[in-house]
Amino acid sequence: MNDNNNNSNGYLDMELMRFTTAGSVDDGKSTLIGRLLYDSKSIFEDQIEAIETASKNRGKEEADLALLTDGLRAEREQGITIDVAYRYFATPKRKFIIADTPGHIQYTRNMVTGASTANLAVILIDARNGVVEQTLRHTYIASLLQIPHIVVCINKMDLIDYNEKKYHKIKRHFMEFAPKLDIKDIRFIPISALKGDNVVDSSKKMEWYTGATLMHVLENIFISGDSNYVDARFPVQYVIRPQNNKYHDYRGYGGRIDGGIFRVGDKVKILPSGFESEIKSIDTLNESLELAYAPQSVSVTIKDDIDISRGDMIVKSNNLPNQSQDITAMISWFHERPLIVGGKYSLRHTTKDIRCMVKEVRFKMDINTLERNYDDKTIKMNDIARIHIRTTQPLFYDSYRRNRNTGSFILIDEVTNETVGAGMIIERI
Repeated sequence: MNDNNNNSNGYLDMELMRFTTAGSVDDGKSTLIGRLLYDSKSIFEDQIEAIETASKNRGKEEADLALLTDGLRAEREQGITIDVAYRYFATPKRKFIIADTPGHIQYTRNMVTGASTANLAVILIDARNGVVEQTLRHTYIASLLQIPHIVVCINKMDLIDYNEKKYHKIKRHFMEFAPKLDIKDIRFIPISALKGDNVVDSSKKMEWYTGATLMHVLENIFISGDSNYVDARFPVQYVIRPQNNKYHDYRGYGGRIDGGIFRVGDKVKILPSGFESEIKSIDTLNESLELAYAPQSVSVTIKDDIDISRGDMIVKSNNLPNQSQDITAMISWFHERPLIVGGKYSLRHTTKDIRCMVKEVRFKMDINTLERNYDDKTIKMNDIARIHIRTTQPLFYDSYRRNRNTGSFILIDEVTNETVGAGMIIERI
């Protein structure tokens, strides 16, 4: 592995991109990630040797790069990805966190988990099969999750003899339904993850394609504007009281900034109490800052002695979030047990835990047609629907379109403590 990737100061200061891969079964997601890691020299020599040995034991002539990401035994035996596999690597330009998500329809919920924080989604399409139902499903979820950038990689071009006409036919088919989605930036790249064409290095077998390689897009696409730096939101995760001689009177509020910019001296309001104060300091483990911004994790102190606890939110006095007990949201249902209208669930929103009741299902999305189904309102696993819920306490939130952190929540079964759904708040009633 390149030592310069671990150069302490430069590495820490590098911009971080989170991206997710999605596609149907056997579209080559794990192989693509393995190729990215392999060709960018982001894996250790002993890992390469282990992969080569395992591949030979399976009777394969070339190294099976998918083994770099398929960690579960069931995945290795079946040759599929079940869990969300996270991988970390860096190039001289950026740090990356990859979420390799499953292709099987029963694991679609894992894609929601892996894609929820992504700047970019790589949608893989098997060049032999073209656009299939899972392509539509994953692209719709990427749109629903407001992932700003979509890169459609038409994979296995080597198996169709790098045919330019077939590539453009698949591209046209994809663009037929793309206008129905809320996606700002869509790009297409013909690749062969197995052979390495247009992944890190440009393909000599597809000279008709003059665009960028996948790695070039990942390294250079502009993501700094993807975060909300307007609406300052700081959900309190933990009250920090060291109670030692050096910090005897220190009372800080730790958490992650979920939006906007906070500066020392800013006038802030504490929700839900409504008390106002001023930021006294912004601290990290090693230093005090004059300002901090999303998604930094910091400790904030304020000038007045106000009772603040986990689940409260610190915001700017002149920029308040929505407040309501009635929430309309799109829900992605995760569990085998259907959603129950009238059912009571625990709701986790940022750092706040409250209870809620599902009052109504407005409609269910038909993934194949991207039309709304107002007749069938039974919400089963992997279904996506618009629902109306009522919470036991007021929720302080932004719409998901405006802020993915303060506009999202999860529903938890109160009996089993299992996460049963993920919601994206779409409007204020």
